[in-house]
Amino acid sequence: MARPLIRAWRPPLLRPLGIALALAVTAVHLWISDELIEDRLGFGSAQQRMQRIEVAYVRELVLAPPPAPPAAPPPRPAPRPRRAVAKAPPASAPASAPPRDEIVTKVEPLPPPAPAPAVPEPPPVAVTAPEAAPSAPEAASTPAASVAAPAASAAIGTAFEWPPSTRLTYVLTGNYRGEVQGSASVEWIRAGLRYQVHMEAIIGASFAPLLVRRASSEGELGEAGLTPRRFEGEQRVPFRVRRWAMTFEPERVYLADGKETPTLPGVQDEASMFVQLTWLFTTQPQRLQVGRTVEMPLALPRRLEMWQYDIVGEEMLQMPFAEVKTVHVKPRRIAKPGGDMTAEMWFAPGYQYLPVRIRINQDANTFVDLQLQRPPQQAAAR
Repeated sequence: MARPLIRAWRPPLLRPLGIALALAVTAVHLWISDELIEDRLGFGSAQQRMQRIEVAYVRELVLAPPPAPPAAPPPRPAPRPRRAVAKAPPASAPASAPPRDEIVTKVEPLPPPAPAPAVPEPPPVAVTAPEAAPSAPEAASTPAASVAAPAASAAIGTAFEWPPSTRLTYVLTGNYRGEVQGSASVEWIRAGLRYQVHMEAIIGASFAPLLVRRASSEGELGEAGLTPRRFEGEQRVPFRVRRWAMTFEPERVYLADGKETPTLPGVQDEASMFVQLTWLFTTQPQRLQVGRTVEMPLALPRRLEMWQYDIVGEEMLQMPFAEVKTVHVKPRRIAKPGGDMTAEMWFAPGYQYLPVRIRINQDANTFVDLQLQRPPQQAAAR
């Protein structure tokens, strides 16, 4: 049988090269789209992103009675009257004496005395005595007494000791287009008067997650708790990354959609609010009484508004490592489709008022429930 003179040429590498080229083009387009999304949401360039503070956790927190709130300093005793005042004439004498301008009018017609008489000496003594030691009602209106209140508040602020850096590790269950499982963590990091809060929730296996959501807050510590300066959020699903950021200034907040709004005293973001509530319940434990309501201004990606949290009741939660007494705190706002996510929290006074359970609701059928997997881990005290 004769062989064909012309054979069909089949390039062996044509198909693999085409597939590799298509994948490369897809990857470039995904990278460009992520960058465009990042810029539109006000995230900024990579140089402006938050630099994470690294910390090593060396011990586990032991369940203990709740810490005592910082005590107010004892009241200052009333100043004692000086001896010079006791020897001076009674305070009623200056009150009955005529005003100084009347004395000048009556003394002018008299001839000047030759020797220096001792009579004019008592009036100066009587005038200086009340000024040196004012009575109790007058002392309350003096500038020195008005500074007592700020001094007392400063003493209260210095009495509270911020806990060292702490990491909470949770087991995640819930429903997101079906029953889901995963893991989550919350890290509170402190370096002097600077803080960072990092939250991460992973739905699915860690090596191939269905969804990863991160939130980070950075700011300063003060007498009013946490003062955020920058917030960053990130959500990852297969083949797509979405990022957003907010910036906090003393008089305004720049939201993720590029708008700016006047700030509110004590404003927090979705990451710092957990630690702010912990600070509030530690310094003012009466706020955690059942039936009370806590208000907090919260900055969301598109608006800033006041949120209310109701103290629902006390509950005993069975954790994998211990049975923990908690207080259930629930937002008054109801989660609904297309609305904001809400977070119910269970704070444990025996674990420094940390949230040992967090349930994040998007609607009735979409939620994640985080329950503490192990005792909180802390860094060495500085």
